[in-house]
Amino acid sequence: MARRKRHLSPEERALWDRVTETIVPMRKQLLKSDAMPDDHPTPPRPIPEVPHRRFHVGQKSTLPALTHDLAADPADHLRGASVRMDRKNYQKMTRGKLSPEGRIDLHGMTLARAHPALTRFILSAHADGKRLVLVITGKGRDRFDDDPIPVRRGVLRHQVPHWLASPPLGALVLQVTPAHQKHGGDGAYYVYLRRSQST
Repeated sequence: MARRKRHLSPEERALWDRVTETIVPMRKQLLKSDAMPDDHPTPPRPIPEVPHRRFHVGQKSTLPALTHDLAADPADHLRGASVRMDRKNYQKMTRGKLSPEGRIDLHGMTLARAHPALTRFILSAHADGKRLVLVITGKGRDRFDDDPIPVRRGVLRHQVPHWLASPPLGALVLQVTPAHQKHGGDGAYYVYLRRSQST
């Protein structure tokens, strides 16, 4: 349906002119295109060149795997922590010269299973008067699934030191440090327990 053209009457025109005189522009600045003279155009931003490599169907990618782990490595943090136990024993322990009196392997467990298992193990070891125990976490997966949410590599490696520092275990643990290579290296922790009151 065609729209009918309507002309303003002189009274409507006068009213419209009065309305337009009271209008304040929402944006007082001129657009850049109006403000800049035509003889000084803005140079276009250069597009960075991305190197292209030939890729054939079925060929493996040579690019390193992407990691989404922004947290610092817990082993580095523990190595830099202050020594709260006897320094001679600490040096022997970090060199792998002290034998753990007990061990627990959390490798492959979910967080929901690993936390109570670790808690029971540490409480029991402390009650038995053990001083040095080994907690095996594993180093974590080398590759990531195609999950939409990235999964941190070595979740247990990152979580176990927090559990050992938090109640109820924090009061029983004197020192935590990464294990020597012969006891699992960065995939395990030495946990040096405080002396039991009963011993």
